[in-house]
Amino acid sequence: MTLSELVAFVRAHRIAVVATVDDSGSPQAAVVGVSATDEGEIVFDTLTTSRKYANVERDPRVALVVGWDDEVTVQCEGNADIVSGPDLARCQQAYFVQYPDGRERAARPDIAYIRIRPSWLRYSDYRPGSFIISETEL
Repeated sequence: MTLSELVAFVRAHRIAVVATVDDSGSPQAAVVGVSATDEGEIVFDTLTTSRKYANVERDPRVALVVGWDDEVTVQCEGNADIVSGPDLARCQQAYFVQYPDGRERAARPDIAYIRIRPSWLRYSDYRPGSFIISETEL
């Protein structure tokens, strides 16, 4: 799977499960609404009081699964960060294309944007007649 294929897949599916690591090393998972930048970064918003926010701030390692309809999924592993500085507007713009209502949430002081930079992808298609599994290191 190429980065452009990842971008298209994320934009088509919009919902994902993100897994982060808590301070004891245990996994924590949450459903999030996602978008992708043209550069292949996956972006979602979250409250600064959420567990995933605290986890990413402390440990950037994350895993993400996008898509489960029709037995087609993309698994991602990579590093996440809290977006700030000059990248914030670019990541917000990508997010607002998927979620126009995100503009209202952006005004809240307790909203942050998390960006995932995938380093590994696994595309799986288990539909009858098209069994495909491919892994990509980025």
